[in-house]
Amino acid sequence: MKKMAPLSVLAAGSLWGLMGIFVRHFNAAGLGSLEVTQIRIVTGLLVVGIYLLLFHREALRIRLRDLWCFLGTGILSLLLFSCCYFSAMNYTSLAVAAVLLYTAPVFVMLMSLLLFREKLTARKVLALVLAFGGCVLVSGLGSNAAVSLPGLLLGLGSGFFYALYSIFGRYAINRGYHAWTLTFYTFLFCALGAAPLADWGTIAGAVATDGGLWFWIVGMGVVSAFLPYVLYPLGLEGMESSRASILASVEPVVGTLVSVLVFREAITVSGVLGIVLVLLAIAVLSSPKKRAAA
Repeated sequence: MKKMAPLSVLAAGSLWGLMGIFVRHFNAAGLGSLEVTQIRIVTGLLVVGIYLLLFHREALRIRLRDLWCFLGTGILSLLLFSCCYFSAMNYTSLAVAAVLLYTAPVFVMLMSLLLFREKLTARKVLALVLAFGGCVLVSGLGSNAAVSLPGLLLGLGSGFFYALYSIFGRYAINRGYHAWTLTFYTFLFCALGAAPLADWGTIAGAVATDGGLWFWIVGMGVVSAFLPYVLYPLGLEGMESSRASILASVEPVVGTLVSVLVFREAITVSGVLGIVLVLLAIAVLSSPKKRAAA
């Protein structure tokens, strides 16, 4: 499991990086951030729920005393992070929104030091500096392409709330819960929290107007919810939260490539350098540790 953990996290981050494709399509159909969040989570919940009912019903059992872990991942993390992230995309480019989201490793590392007594190694610090520096370069902060104040605040908010997923998720895993259990109840509580806030009439109207929207609904639920939210907890089972959050920084790289290749958004030389730095950070954490001489 430990050998596959980095690949699981990298795969999850890459799939999250594709989210902008779906968000832009739903925004064009007149759906806001809450509606997009609800569509994404409810679809993912149905896929996970059907799978568990058919093959792993035991994964649906949780202890009431551990309920707070799933309320944390579902509402305090997934719901609030999604609302901030999708809203940020309305104020800035996909690249900048994805980059600001990945201030999350900073929050995760600080909270992990305090809550889980994770070690602050030179390798982690180097990887964090490289990843954060890459994020700043890709975002264009300090240049004419700098993000607006609302976009900046929403992006930083998405980073903080996203970081809480690794923290609450670590508590759940330490209590013996499997990735499937964590994913199902995260989606369940997020869906329940967003239900009274979403405009269901707008969702129904958009689907009635464009029958092809069902393709995007299923695609978003599977690609950006079901698969990555199963893969990331699997990665957490085999590595520290702080390391996993840095490896998941591959998302802004994928998000930037999507913005350039799919939506023809401009990318600067500093943006390319930023991508290289994020990839270097991933390489630093993925390289085998040197063994002490016998």
